[in-house]
Order: sequence, then C-alpha cells, then structure tokens
Amino acid sequence: MDITDTSGVLDEALQRLHAAGPERLGRLTNHAPMVAEALVARGRPDAVHRWLDLYEERLEEFPAAVAPVTDADWAGALGDPRRAADWIAYFGRTLSGHGWQSVLATWWPRLLPGMYGGSTHPVIRVGHAVRALLRDDASEPRLTELAHGLGYWAARHHPLAGITWFPGAPHAAASLHAVPPIRDLGGAFPARLARVERLPVWAGDVTDPATARDRLAELVRAATHRYATHGHGEATMLVHAATAPGAVLRTLPALPRALWAPSLRAAWTASAAVTAMYAPAEAVPYVPPGRVAAGDVIERAVAHGDEHVIKFADTALDVADEQADAAALRAIELGEPLT
Repeated sequence: MDITDTSGVLDEALQRLHAAGPERLGRLTNHAPMVAEALVARGRPDAVHRWLDLYEERLEEFPAAVAPVTDADWAGALGDPRRAADWIAYFGRTLSGHGWQSVLATWWPRLLPGMYGGSTHPVIRVGHAVRALLRDDASEPRLTELAHGLGYWAARHHPLAGITWFPGAPHAAASLHAVPPIRDLGGAFPARLARVERLPVWAGDVTDPATARDRLAELVRAATHRYATHGHGEATMLVHAATAPGAVLRTLPALPRALWAPSLRAAWTASAAVTAMYAPAEAVPYVPPGRVAAGDVIERAVAHGDEHVIKFADTALDVADEQADAAALRAIELGEPLT
C-alpha cells in the first residue's frame, strides 16, 4: 500500500535531483527520481538520501538548451534527444499555467505512441511522478518532476512501426509466452527494438475503460510473474516488461477514461516488445527461499540497492501476491548490487 509522505523527504530529494539531467553518457537513464518516489511510497523515506549518496556519482549536469519548444512548433522537436532541456522547460511553463491533470490529458495521447524510446524509462518516470501527485498535494517539486518526466518522454519519443500482428491467446500470460524472440540478440535496446517484427495481438478489441484497466492489471501481473522464470535472459532489461505497463496502470486514475483503452494497447506492445528482445529461449523453474512478507521484499531490495531491483520490487508489491514476491526475490538474486 502506498504511504502518504509526511516527512517532506520526497520533495527534498526531487529538489536535490532536478539540477541533474535525465540521462548520462548520452543514453543511460537517470533513475534517481523514480527510486526516491518508490522508497517513499513503500514507507522507506529514511533510505532515500543514503541511496542518493551512493547513486550521485552516476548523475550528470542538466543539459544545455537549444531553442524553446512552443505550442506552434512542438511537433518538429518531438523525438529529438538534443532538445531534452527545451522540452523540460516547455512542460515547466505549461504546468505552471494549467492544472497538471489537464496537461497530462492533452499530452498523454501525443506521447503514448512513442513510449518505446529511452528503453521505456520516460513513461516509467512519468508514472512515478503521477503517483506522487495523486498521493499528496501538488507541491512545486512534484510538478517539476512531472515536467522532467514528460520532457524526457517527448525528447526520447520513438514510435514502433512495421509490426506484423498475429492472433494471441485469451490471457496475458499465454500471449507473452507466444511472443517470438527477435532473430539477432546482439546490441543495445534501440538496435534490438528495430528488429521486432512480429507480435501477438492481445486485448486489441477492448474499448470499455473498466475492462481496459482490468486487462492492464492482468498484464502487469503476468509480466511480473514471468520474470521469476525468465529473468535470467537479461536481468536488468526484462524488468521493463512489467514496470512499463505498471507505470501506465498507475497513471490511469489521472487520465480521462477515454484514454484507458489506447493506454492498454500501447502498454501491451511495450511489454511484448521487451519480451521479444530479451526473453531467454527456455524458462528456469524458480523456488523462492520460503515465503516472505511484503515488508521484507522492499527491505531486501533496499539492501541490494540496484535501481531496477527497487523499482521492480515496487511493481511486484502493486501486484501483491506470492508469485510476484518470488519474482522480486529473483530480481534481487540476479541483479548486481549498488555499491
């Protein structure tokens, strides 16, 4: 269960982090704001600044501006990572003049087709920002964080085209199992994404908002469970098959209901594409070392420290069942600890 932050730690952490850019080395995502939000949401604000002290060396300065993004010319700047600072400034101005849910409702359908850029991290960052805003009052640091998340998404906007769709199974778990792997498993995320050619259709006929929400929750659960037996394919990247749709699910309460079904379709495509890019050929049975309480899952993730492990544990706790807890423990076993 999400916990209201009365300590002010999240706002402090976000203020500390907003001098840093959304990436480092030109391609690696800054995970710090997402982890800070996850730790606070899971009742561990005491761990935030200690974790940031360890992660801080991975941060880079905020990038330089190129030219302002405006309402008249934004389409030309979409998907240009050089314009990250311009996009963040644009959303900062826009959010200061309009309600944040109104801005989100306008931009969500514009950005949704490109949620595959930045290894799906931009939509995940937006999901954390939205959860923080829904949980507590809209403080200035939280609005600024939403501007950073939306701006990063706009800069890394990357649609997925040229997919041949074939019939999937009735349930998300079986449809993920039916995803064919890409032929060449070499290269980083962008190179692999370009090789995704065939994916199964799942829940493509859903139009009812409530059904879309339920199917999205089913997808997050299935992708989380699947990690326990398939995470060895790529311990870090496969978490995104669950955390990306999980971020979309968290955002639904802030969106008009008419956007819920399109959100489901985009989330499925992201989860299926990540599965095609990184899943191993064979599952490996996983037996967790005994049953653990939800509080112990986050404690072990915090002790491990890896940013993806913490965020995946956070998603697993949203799913809230034994299989999800086991998947989180598997991520802890497979991931490299933050030191």
